[in-house]
Amino acid sequence: MKLTFLGHSAVSLEHGGHHVLIDPFLSGNPKAAVAAGDLAADVIVVTHAHGDHVGDAVAIARRTGAVVVSNVEITGRLGREGIETIGANTGGRVALPFGSVTFTAAWHSSSFGDGGYGGLAMGAVVELGGVRVYHAGDTALFGDMALVGHAGLDVALLPIGDHFTMGPTDALHAVELLRPHHVVPIHYGTFPLIEQDGAAFCASVALETEATGHPLAPGQAIDL
Repeated sequence: MKLTFLGHSAVSLEHGGHHVLIDPFLSGNPKAAVAAGDLAADVIVVTHAHGDHVGDAVAIARRTGAVVVSNVEITGRLGREGIETIGANTGGRVALPFGSVTFTAAWHSSSFGDGGYGGLAMGAVVELGGVRVYHAGDTALFGDMALVGHAGLDVALLPIGDHFTMGPTDALHAVELLRPHHVVPIHYGTFPLIEQDGAAFCASVALETEATGHPLAPGQAIDL
């Protein structure tokens, strides 16, 4: 499976002709690696309703015919834009042709830009090509991350930006709870308020845990 970091919290997963996008915030993202119009997608996973996570989901879904998978509040609203959606909720597993998406808890707010209710913020465990990828979404550190990692994780995508989410110190504790094989820091460096050193965080991951950290620049990928 190929995992590509697209900038901010946006990630592309590819395997066997399937393309999964998570939180595709590209238009208006100063660190975006590609334009929204250049991406393929079969499934788009949205963790919560904030604009830097819903991003270009509707435009990409319209162009590609991708299905948007998220909580019922988000899919209810986006579905009115004429795209295909699958609504779920925290703890629910959505079976898909390539594998599945299981939504986890996340400690964060969730609302649309106009103040409309966006349901609960969530993380997501995506199973694709025999690989289990945990995208934490925007979240604080919480002890039940140990349960998220209990079944085994190949990769954890963790926010380290601080201020709006956990910072590097708490994210390091998250790695200890989750016990993934690989860690990719996300949600940092996009704007001055969330500027962090991803390489330094990954060095701490290597020093203090059994995981391997990957400080991917936007557009960089790893094969799993």
